Amino acid sequence: MTPANPIPNYTIGFVGLGNMGRPMSSRLAGAGHRLMLFDIDAARASALATELNARRAPTLAELGAASQVVITMLPDGQTVRRVLFGERDDGTQSIAGALASGAIVIDMSSSSPVGTRELGARLADRGIALVDAPVSGGVRRAVDGSLAIMVGGDPQVIECVQPLLAPMGRPMIAGGLGAGHAIKALNNYVSAAGLLAACEAVRAGVRFGLEPNTIVDILNASTGVNNSTQNKLKPFVLSGTYADGFGLALMAKDLRTALEVADATGMPTALVETVVRVWNDAEKKLGAQSNPALNHTAIDLYLAALERR
Repeated sequence: MTPANPIPNYTIGFVGLGNMGRPMSSRLAGAGHRLMLFDIDAARASALATELNARRAPTLAELGAASQVVITMLPDGQTVRRVLFGERDDGTQSIAGALASGAIVIDMSSSSPVGTRELGARLADRGIALVDAPVSGGVRRAVDGSLAIMVGGDPQVIECVQPLLAPMGRPMIAGGLGAGHAIKALNNYVSAAGLLAACEAVRAGVRFGLEPNTIVDILNASTGVNNSTQNKLKPFVLSGTYADGFGLALMAKDLRTALEVADATGMPTALVETVVRVWNDAEKKLGAQSNPALNHTAIDLYLAALERR
């Protein structure tokens, strides 16, 4: 399935204008794409629409009626489904109910790959194509347009949406529908395990008498180097700011998805289970569900609490 007209002539409906969605939609506007914006915070959507010379959609149904491509950047797959099909899940007064046959939905959220395949089948029944294209890189890379974009879906549809993805980062084709969401969850498992190990190593080193900045410098010059030692420990953990833009609850959710993916393959999951257990406990003990602003680098605060026991 491919759209009838070239993508650059399309109106793109962008849903979800939070920490990531705002700079991503700004990148699209800067590349000359015509946008219609929606966010649960109407004032936020109005302000950004004015800034980007875009339109704000009063309702999701109106966004669907005006758009040929819809991009979702939302907390999880359940929210994506509610946005697309409405609270009653029947498609009335919703984006899916208003989209024309031949439209494309690009889900850039961190969703469950199993749910993504189910959603793709529902949309296909309406003549709508789905591409999953979750991202990695955080707010900084969303701002400069250097996100890693992990893309799953029909090759023809992916080829058609490449001009939309390119202003936001580097698209990498992962495979069929759901493959993007699967590798995103697995990537975040590797990232979360690395952050947890790095924070534990720093705390153990400090208790031994080492200076924390020295620990990080030596890790970064040695085989223990990873993304967290390079980009998170000094600016967000050692500084005590815990503010790189990605929530702890979102990380815990992605880790549960990674375990779901691993379980589906039948592989042994001892380490995945351990990492998920730690992050689930941190989410609970730090109150991350009721405080979505709590950053994932605050896993260090959880370790600090364990030290005080």
